[in-house]
Amino acid sequence: MSDSQSSPSFENISGLGGLSKDLLNHLPEDSDIWHSLKQAIAASSGFKRWQLERSSDGRASGLNLDTLVRSYLRETLETLAY
Repeated sequence: MSDSQSSPSFENISGLGGLSKDLLNHLPEDSDIWHSLKQAIAASSGFKRWQLERSSDGRASGLNLDTLVRSYLRETLETLAY
């Protein structure tokens, strides 16, 4: 097995419609696409469960929706990379 196959990169993950870590980091906060995507993610059951887990231990307190969604996506992509 080659190195590229042994540890998947974020760019090769198709679980979130091909969203890559670089794309998530460069998406403007005021972009219409980012706003729509952020709202859809925030309404999802997975995000709500993730948010409950973080609010119970205080890790999500005081963070705005943009920061929460970015953290959720980052953790989700990291999990999928394994």
